[in-house]
Parts: sequence; structure tokens; C-alpha cells
Amino acid sequence: MDCLLFASTPTDLERRQSPADPLSLDPATLRRDAPDQHWMLRGERGELRARCSLWWTRTPSLLGHRLGLIGHYAARDVAAGGLLLERACRELARRRCSVAVGPMDGSTWRRYRLVTERGGEPTFFLEPDNPDDWPDHFLALGFQAVAHYISAVNSDLGREDPRVSHIAERLSAQGIRIRPLDPQRAEDDLRRIYAVSAVSFRNNFLYTPIPEADFLAQYRALLPALRPELVLIAEAADQPVGFVFAVPDLKQAERGRRVDTVVVKTLAVLPDRARVGLGSLLLAACQDTARQLGYTRAIHALMHERNASRNLSRRYAQPMRRYALFAKTLGARP
Repeated sequence: MDCLLFASTPTDLERRQSPADPLSLDPATLRRDAPDQHWMLRGERGELRARCSLWWTRTPSLLGHRLGLIGHYAARDVAAGGLLLERACRELARRRCSVAVGPMDGSTWRRYRLVTERGGEPTFFLEPDNPDDWPDHFLALGFQAVAHYISAVNSDLGREDPRVSHIAERLSAQGIRIRPLDPQRAEDDLRRIYAVSAVSFRNNFLYTPIPEADFLAQYRALLPALRPELVLIAEAADQPVGFVFAVPDLKQAERGRRVDTVVVKTLAVLPDRARVGLGSLLLAACQDTARQLGYTRAIHALMHERNASRNLSRRYAQPMRRYALFAKTLGARP
């Protein structure tokens, strides 16, 4: 008979799991993401069959619903996953959540969603991955896709958007300048990127704010992987108004391949009708810089299908992978 265990702290997690188990969760991740609970499902011989974390405090709202989040998800098979998800939904309902959303590790600033259509491209740097059957674990328990995401690949960095030269002239006349990240003041530039992100993303689906310190910790960890020329910051009167953040696809090097691809991780601009077109200009400048550096492709990563970045991407790139986030109604609104 399967046994459900509750780990309340990283110490509990270390005591209850084996680091050698492929489903084990790093206790540092539990500490960082601070879920309200972490659950492990064990089999008759004590083997870890599935695990997840639950969040029901400080979660986003959706159409008046109180959301419970299911993240840190992993399962050996649909039977184990279904049993764990059923118990997780029951617990979230007991905590007065009316909708369960998953997988999401506490917020959209961390890992969330599942690959649903893999395509033929290999996994790229910073891309979340999962076994192909995990979406079925959620669907079998009555979850439905509540949001869809796309990654697209541009295989011709020489392709030009004819609007960009006019946009560049207009924005230059307004005093907007675009420069690369300065490695000598990288921390300050990350703060500038945070300032734009905190405003630009606040209307995104299921957005919750992130403290500046947490944001800096996430992006500081990426600094060793960066080519500063691929991180562009747009400024007006020395104030940040937009940025594009791209990194080399280091997964190619792990596979023994030449790194010929950049991953456009984030593109954001402050809302202002006078600066319409700045996103297009930043993306074009980033891709042109990548081409000059010797890269031949760009992956536009993990775009919500209705976000402005997806509209910009269509001018250059073709879909290569699809993802979904899932939700299930648990009961009446509290």
C-alpha cells in the first residue's frame, strides 16, 4: 500500500529521501521556494513514487478564485501521480482554495508549466523539461489547460523587420539609447532590469511580485553564462525603459556541439504609447548582435501565446515546442 509522507522542513526532507533517488528534491530548493507543505508518496518497499509541494498562502488570484498551487511535481507513473494529485487537491480544498493550478513552484518567477508538444528540437539552456506522460497525470484527474506557451526558433538571423529602421530613428529622436550590460556594474544593471520587469510583467497571467533581492539572486546566478553584448538595456535620460536578456544555448556544449544558438529569455518594456516599437527594436538589435558574434539561430523562449512578445516573435520565428499550465476547480469560491 502506498504511504504518503509530509516533510515540513528541508531537514525533514533530507531525512525522508535518498539523494540518489532520481525523484528526490534538493532541500535547498525547498528552502528557497518555501511551500506551505511538501508531500512524498512512497511504495511498499519505501521507494519514492511521487512528490509535490503545495502553496495556499500568498498565491495569485484568478477571476475571484483563491488559488492553490501544486509544484515541485514528479511522479514515476500516472497511477502514482494521480494518487498524489488527488490528495493534494483534497488538501487545497480543505485550505479553502477553489482552484488548483499546476505545476507551478510557488510563482511564475520559478519553474512552472509542462511540455505538451515536444517537436524535434533538443532541450535548450534554461528550458524546463519533463517526461512526456506528465501532462496526462493532470488530465486524468480532471485538470484542464488554463494557459498555453510557445518556444519558437529563428534559423535566419539575417532576416530583417522593415519597420525597425523607422522605429530606431523615432526613438533615437526621443533620446532613447540602447546599450549592452556593463560587466563592471552588473549588479546595478540587474537592478535596472528588475525595475522594468516589476512594472512590465505585473499584468501577466498569474503574476505575483518578487522582492528585488530574490530577483537579483536568480539573475546573478546567470552572470557566468552571459555574453554581455546579448543583454541590451534601453534607457531614456539614464532611466531604464526596456531590456532584452539573451544567453548562449549552453546545452549545445553539453551535447558536444558548437554553440551556434542564443536563447532570448526575456523581453520587456515599460508601457508608454510614445515608445511603441521599442520591443521590436530590442529584439532586432539582439538578433543582429548575435549574428555579428557568429551565432546562426535564436530561440524565443517560453512565450505566453497571447503576450506581446509572441506577436514580435512571429515576424522571425517558427514554433518549435508547446507547453501548458493546468487548473482544476475544487469547489465554490470562498
